[in-house]
Amino acid sequence: MNARQAMLASLQSRKTGFALPRPFYTDPDYFQLDMETIWYREWLFVAHECELRDPGSYVTLQIGAYPILLVRDRDGQIRAFHNTCRHRGSRICSAPRGKTTRLVCPYHQWTYNHDGSLISARHMPKDIDKSAYGLKTVACELLEGCVYVCLAKHPKDFAPVAELAAPYLAPYGLKGLKVAHEHTIIEKGNWKLVWENNRECYHCLVNHPQLCKVFPENPAATGHAGVADPELDTLWTECEKAGLPSQYKADSTLQYRAVRTALVDGTSSYTASGRPAVNRPLSDRLTKEEIGALLLYHYPSTWNHFLRDHATTFRVLPISAEETAVTTKWLVHKDAVEGVDYTVPELTHVWTDTNDQDRRVVEENALGVRSPAYEPGPYSDAYEDGVMQFVDWYVALVGPRLAGDESTKLRSAA
Repeated sequence: MNARQAMLASLQSRKTGFALPRPFYTDPDYFQLDMETIWYREWLFVAHECELRDPGSYVTLQIGAYPILLVRDRDGQIRAFHNTCRHRGSRICSAPRGKTTRLVCPYHQWTYNHDGSLISARHMPKDIDKSAYGLKTVACELLEGCVYVCLAKHPKDFAPVAELAAPYLAPYGLKGLKVAHEHTIIEKGNWKLVWENNRECYHCLVNHPQLCKVFPENPAATGHAGVADPELDTLWTECEKAGLPSQYKADSTLQYRAVRTALVDGTSSYTASGRPAVNRPLSDRLTKEEIGALLLYHYPSTWNHFLRDHATTFRVLPISAEETAVTTKWLVHKDAVEGVDYTVPELTHVWTDTNDQDRRVVEENALGVRSPAYEPGPYSDAYEDGVMQFVDWYVALVGPRLAGDESTKLRSAA
């Protein structure tokens, strides 16, 4: 039995309401199948439009085996390419971000326009067909200032994601923001452990003292569990009157969803004091002061918190079976002045501490799961509903894809 068959058999025999078996968090072959069935097929959040503000601005990242390049062209369009020269494959841009008039391969100076077309190929025949050697494109979509890419040859329609999320994001004016701070941590745990930890606050009271001063531990606080919460209902009603979509809304698979949650009484931002970290709101549409936090999740790559004074976005990228990169970005109004309207330490303190605490939690979880003595345990119905939703989504997505790919392989062999 190969890894694909073993993984599929394990998914088909999995006990509902229990964690996944050990290989799903540790086995390199299972990890590669995760990449092939999810990460190379799904839409992934990768950056913000405001990071590519000017023509020639670029951002690079690594998605599994694929180096990716985002660039804004001279017409203002954001494009995505495989960051691989069409000559001998060198990466064209190696810095995390920058600005350039042309995309020039550092190896042999093949040069490309921002639209990916080949301009010149030094010391190659004059009659070389330049149209045949443009950069390979990656599907790219924009969502109210957020940049998504998909590595699949035939990506799923992005329109349903935009239809659900755009009304929630629009009031925050993300195109008019700037990244005030960015931080990446490498968590020594499988990407699914990172998500499972994120999807519950069962662990928060003991592990996140700073966050719990502003973010409620109550599992009903996000409205997703179907538990009545009068305080949340009041917040939704008041915010929607102010033009801020708030009620819990999700797609049928729960892959992506949005909801507004109340913060702890007397607080309005993720800061040590609970007071705003930035003197000016993100946009002039946020006239109401007490709006809680808008939460936006999209498996497998991002969760986000949008407040009145700033936004905090998170990007998840798997590195290996037991390593995951989590990048946090704090966004403020583009005209907010550091040292006048905000300070980076106050803006980032709560989530910087929380991220490091989560890293330790995930890594301890990973070390325990690695033990041959580990076996899946039951989830808490009261506090781990979000984890069950995530794992059920994973199983429902990966199982049929493994089965379909395997049957196609067998038919081809026959």
